[in-house]
Amino acid sequence: MSGASTSSSLKVAFSHCVQQVRNYDYHHYLCLLELPASIRRAGFALRAFNVETSRAMDVASDPKIGLMRLLWWQDAIDKIFKNKVIEHPTAQALASVISEQKVSKSWLKRSVEARINDAQRDVDDIYQTIEELEKYAEDTSSTILYTTLQAGGITSTAADHAASHIGKASGLLLLIKSLPYHANRNHQFSYIPVKVAEKHGLLLKQGEKVEVRTDSREKLCEAVFDMASTANAHLQKARALAESVPKEARSVLLPAVGSQAILDSLSRVGFDVFDPRLNRGILGVNPLVFQLNLKWHSWRGVY
Repeated sequence: MSGASTSSSLKVAFSHCVQQVRNYDYHHYLCLLELPASIRRAGFALRAFNVETSRAMDVASDPKIGLMRLLWWQDAIDKIFKNKVIEHPTAQALASVISEQKVSKSWLKRSVEARINDAQRDVDDIYQTIEELEKYAEDTSSTILYTTLQAGGITSTAADHAASHIGKASGLLLLIKSLPYHANRNHQFSYIPVKVAEKHGLLLKQGEKVEVRTDSREKLCEAVFDMASTANAHLQKARALAESVPKEARSVLLPAVGSQAILDSLSRVGFDVFDPRLNRGILGVNPLVFQLNLKWHSWRGVY
């Protein structure tokens, strides 16, 4: 393939990544626009990879097909790091980023493997503790921030720690926001941990089988408040590190703004995940207000 043809192909691949993120992860799309030009392409490729893996089970008509997509991505990561060509635009963009910048294979593998393990759970196989859910959030959300920092050549323990907390907060809050979808799809709140459900009287036990009740709105709000409080604690820990985080890393951590938006929206509706106001605008916030708030944080160099 000629240099001109390769360049054209990569341009199409990166355009595809931008469009995927814009279509399916709009608040992160807005965050990525605030990145320095030097790492924006890498940010879109990594976030598009996350879009591909996060949607794999949702877009599949059969769970087995969704799992096959995730396994394909697991194999694709191995091939990319062996410099093998893959005919998929997101994979091509990702391969370009990996060839030019130091991005850890282990973080990408950890992300897709966490989704594979989650996909292989039975519907009634519920996470036991909030700590288990935090681990899943870190593996799927924090890893994207870790690799974006790497792509920007940013080496900072404080930035990594902040990214860990922001990823956990973001992952937990997006799982909370998706509870109605999963309840409708699986007739089960599989992302409310057993210990949290039990604490709030939502747990039903039938022999060794347990399930989370879907018929008590008030108790559900209490459980969601507990989970959201854990996410909020992670956001506060991330912000406590702000003075130690290098300025060049702070734009990578702007997804914290989206997490705060979800927390604020949940608070306004009394932590009722079925309130339709949560689905209005961007994460329940007026689009103009969200974008101005994001711009304000970016301009001030805070997250």
